[in-house]
Amino acid sequence: MIFDELPVPIVLAPLAGGPSTPRLTAAVTDAGGLGFLAAGYLTTDALRTRLDETRALTRRPIGVNLFVPGRPTAPETVARYAAGLADEAARAGAPLGDPRFEDDEWGPKLDLLTAAPVPVVSFTFGCPSLDVIERLHRVGSEVWVTVTREDEAVHAVGAGADALVVQGAEAGGHRAAFVDDAADRADGIGLLSLLQLVRHAVDVPLVATGGIATGAGIAAALAAGASAAQLGTAFLRCPEAGTSPVHRRALVSPAPTAMTRAFTGRLARGVLNRFLDEHSDDAPVAYPEIHHVTAPLRQAARAAGDPDLVNLWAGQAHSLAREMPAGELVGALVEETDAALKAATARLRRS
Repeated sequence: MIFDELPVPIVLAPLAGGPSTPRLTAAVTDAGGLGFLAAGYLTTDALRTRLDETRALTRRPIGVNLFVPGRPTAPETVARYAAGLADEAARAGAPLGDPRFEDDEWGPKLDLLTAAPVPVVSFTFGCPSLDVIERLHRVGSEVWVTVTREDEAVHAVGAGADALVVQGAEAGGHRAAFVDDAADRADGIGLLSLLQLVRHAVDVPLVATGGIATGAGIAAALAAGASAAQLGTAFLRCPEAGTSPVHRRALVSPAPTAMTRAFTGRLARGVLNRFLDEHSDDAPVAYPEIHHVTAPLRQAARAAGDPDLVNLWAGQAHSLAREMPAGELVGALVEETDAALKAATARLRRS
């Protein structure tokens, strides 16, 4: 498996929606980790271009992440929420977007990844069918499925997943749950508990993700049974990342994070701001329709540097993110992980 080829057990999270770039993916990969390229929100042609650019930058293994499509939401549900955003749109001087459902070009992207395979394809928002997994296996790709609960892990392994990305509730960005539960706002399982539960339930390699920002965090994940740690927020301040200036500024603030559906219609964690605070209670489960409704507002706010209308996705340890080149960050994390594991071993021996 790919874990046998990685000099260091660090995986770059996909970071869809802007921060993911070929330069960032290649930098993490060349430093000995596994860099992922986000396919989410891109057209298939744009994904093809980014794949070509990444392959021109590195010869080492990379991964690509896909969103598993969901189901349309009743139009009246989305319309009620959109009507409540009319004042926001007027103040921002931006129109609301078209509340359309689409599958993120699921079929064409799968065609691309079977015609031009990558070593690993990971999935978020669900588990692909057995046919899809077998199709990727036939072209030599490993399949990783992101899970947030024990039952999701069992399902994914039964479908043929080679490894699981175990996402704790501390993680920034969208919760990767197979089904977005309308009753769920903040009651997800933390990473350490989830790793233990999933490790007990299945016997495949696990990649830990959620709130990991330091070598000590990586060491804890490895000690809990993970084969590698996946970090996202930790890389958002790297110069290679496509993180917007307003998002970069929010990462160094002491503001807490919270879960919300207000920006996209799907539960996600971001730095607390006015839009999140005022609209989370009213936001229904309606992805990607609400994502398209609020997209013009968010675009206008990023251009204006207004943090109160932007989805400032970040994990709970966001204030620990460092502003340094991605390759240097990987090196620093490796040194910290080694030191943390040695210190833990020394404490154990003293006991």
